[in-house]
This record gives sequence, C-alpha cells and structure tokens, in this order.
Amino acid sequence: MFQQRSNFLSSIPPVTLNLIIINALLFLASLVFQQTGISLFSILGLHYFQASGFNAAQLITYMFLHANFTHLFFNMFSLYMFGRTLENVWGGKRFLIYYMVTGLGAAFIQEIVWWFQIQDVLSHDSFNLGSQIVDKAAFISQFLPDYLNQYITIGASGAVFGILLAFGMLFPNAQLYMMFIPVPIKAKYFVIGYGILELFLGVGNFSGDNVAHFAHLGGMIFGYILIKIWKKQDFNNGKYFY
Repeated sequence: MFQQRSNFLSSIPPVTLNLIIINALLFLASLVFQQTGISLFSILGLHYFQASGFNAAQLITYMFLHANFTHLFFNMFSLYMFGRTLENVWGGKRFLIYYMVTGLGAAFIQEIVWWFQIQDVLSHDSFNLGSQIVDKAAFISQFLPDYLNQYITIGASGAVFGILLAFGMLFPNAQLYMMFIPVPIKAKYFVIGYGILELFLGVGNFSGDNVAHFAHLGGMIFGYILIKIWKKQDFNNGKYFY
C-alpha cells in the first residue's frame, strides 16, 4: 500500500503537488487557529483595498484559504485533474506563473466588483449602524474603513477557473465526463458553458449566493490574455505553443 501511495504522489508533477499541499496545510491551520479565536480569513483573506484590514499580501494569501472541506476538495480535485496536465505540457515555471497570474487577476476583478457595490452603498444619505444613525459624511470619515472589512473573499477558485480555461484552449476536443451527465462533453464546450453560467450568476446576484462569480471570470479572463501573450511570443521565437 505504501508503494502504491508513493507511486501516486510521484505521478503528480511538483508544482501541482506542492500547491495542493500548501492549500491543505493552510486549511488545517485555519481550523486550529479558529479554536483559539483567531480567524485566518480575517488576516489572510482578500479585503477591499480601502478596508482597515487590507494589506497587499492578501492578493496572494487569499487563494490558499478555503471556507470548508467541500470548498477545498473541489478546488484541489480540479487542480489535480487539469493542473498536472498543464504542468506536464508547460513545465513547472510557466505553470506556476500562470496559476499566480490568474489568481491575482481574479483578485483584481473582485476588487472592481466590490468598488461598484460600495458605490451603491454610499449612494445613501444616512446609515443605520444598529445603535445609531449617522449621516454620509460621518459614516465615511469614522466608520467606513471598518465597515469595509465585511468584504472578504478566499479560495483558489479564480486560479482553478484559469486552469479550466487553459485546458479548454489547449485541448479543446478532449472528452470530459461530468457527474450526473451521462454523455461526454468536449472541453471547449464545457469551458464556454461554465463561463456563461458564472456570468449569469454574477450578474443575477441571487439572494443567498455568496460565491465570487466575477472573480472566477477574472481568472479566466487573465488566463486567456496570458495564453495569447505566450502564444505570440512563442510564435515570434519560432516555437510551437502547445
């Protein structure tokens, strides 16, 4: 059994394997710290850039935290299924760059989405803070930075959606078998359908939906741009982009 486990781990390329390990370790760390009253989500999760709890490191650290085991499992399963193929094709360096750029792109898009949401909040003339009602000027000067701390996002989903996009672009006709769907779907159609679904859910802003759909789209958008840049560079250098 040990030999089988060793062979399984050795079949996963190093960057993909280490990303999975880091995400798993930080998930366990978040559970341990939670028992002591410390929230890693508040420290390492991505905040709005004008919030009092924001720091630039969160643009990276947020993508290694997950809300629960299900959130972690599905992101890491997708990373394992599609990321190892991309790493084997691109090599570890290019794959890691792609992963980080799509994760950062997702964060950038999420910050823009939050900006529009907050502008809508600030369109009011007064604000009910529970114990008191304050006018707009007082709210902005005294309470806004702490109020903005409620805007937090975590998870590797932005980078994972970038990986799905890359797999669909590099292997458009690969057959994917999805749960509850009895027939295979070509990767290109799966990626297009997933992108449309995320756009619909993001624009719809349905009640009770706390998923950062636009961040997912941000990962796909930045992934698409980066692949196009690499493809042009490789073509100009006489290489075949795969």
